[in-house]
Amino acid sequence: MARTYNLTTDPNQRAIGGASSGAIAAFAAAWNRPDAFRRVFSTIGTYVGLRGGHQLAPLVRKFEPKPLRIYLQDGTSDLNNYVGNWFLANQELLSSFDMAGYDVAYNWGTGAHNSQHGGAILPEALRWLWRGGPAPITVGQPSRLPVMNTVLLPDQEWQLVSQGHKFTEGLTANEKGEVFFVEIPGEQIFKIGLDGKVTLFKDKSGRVSGLRIGPDGRLYAAQGGTKRIVAYDLGTGAESVIAEEVPSNDLAIGRNSNIYVTDFGNKQVWLVTPAGDKRVVDTGLPKPNGITLSPDQTLLLVADSASQFVYSFQIQPDGSLANKQPFYHLHLAEGVAESGADGIAVDRNGTLYVASRIGLQVADQAGKVNSIIAKPQPGSPSNVTFGGPEFDELYVTIGDKVFKRKVRQKGLLNFQDPITPAPPRL
Repeated sequence: MARTYNLTTDPNQRAIGGASSGAIAAFAAAWNRPDAFRRVFSTIGTYVGLRGGHQLAPLVRKFEPKPLRIYLQDGTSDLNNYVGNWFLANQELLSSFDMAGYDVAYNWGTGAHNSQHGGAILPEALRWLWRGGPAPITVGQPSRLPVMNTVLLPDQEWQLVSQGHKFTEGLTANEKGEVFFVEIPGEQIFKIGLDGKVTLFKDKSGRVSGLRIGPDGRLYAAQGGTKRIVAYDLGTGAESVIAEEVPSNDLAIGRNSNIYVTDFGNKQVWLVTPAGDKRVVDTGLPKPNGITLSPDQTLLLVADSASQFVYSFQIQPDGSLANKQPFYHLHLAEGVAESGADGIAVDRNGTLYVASRIGLQVADQAGKVNSIIAKPQPGSPSNVTFGGPEFDELYVTIGDKVFKRKVRQKGLLNFQDPITPAPPRL
């Protein structure tokens, strides 16, 4: 149509709408692409158990709010069958919008599953959707979502830190709050200074994919290209080999200097001791990827990219793992069976942050995802860490870029003494 008509490319001036399945399709288009549509007219919307429609209301309650304006219509005599009650589902979605602070209006009637009521109120709906003229649609306020009250700051957005890379990964921070990341195809490690300046720390790094600072102050790396675990002196960049013949993707290091390594190619988790001894401590996860320790360092947490779980293990005195369980239950992108869970990090409250296909999923100590932070750009985030002078800056790698965002929470450093957060609440 744009080839024939001169259509605006401003998402604030573009609306999308529909009835029944067309209504949920219209909302899904705006929900997933607010950069394309920001006004939605939904009549007799099918927000029930057809192709995941019933999952939208819970997701609205968890996702960082988006800049959308929505007008809902339905009737008390709408469909009620084996997949759900249309009128109740529309009310549930309205309740979610209200909790999240969206700019939403509704018009409930007594009609059935037809377009009579929706057609009659179309002029009213259009006037409401375009009220205020061309002013941009912004995120609604106030929001009662956990992510807006416990994690995010209302005046802070994602900021670009570095770009022009091929693929970024391996975020970690030292005790100053300086952040390191890797460019895997280019075999380079970069450092982000406290002044925001990005400098090359190490060239020809052997396709390092995971980084962690150890208790000795060195930068430890999962060197996938050589199947080695190595450590770099932060002052000179000198490389020392810690262990060989350890296929690796990511790693975690505790105060006791034990190193846990994920090996998704062989579906294994390794333990490398300070003496350089190595052994496999878990097998069977389809694709073990991101890995970290709980704040008290009694648990090892491993993200499985090929499922919707982050697994929890109890660390035994000898470093072995026990009581493996799929503890954190992640949300999936529509039509995808894998979460794409990659890098993970914890804050000082024991909250877990998981880089996944749909965004940065935030889970409490009890394993429940209660928030999802929007991605800074399309694509799948590959890693996450806390950094900055106060460790209240959340960093993510995604595609060819690195972004950061100031938040309410503060990260912790596993190479320092363990801490015990307050017990989780329901």
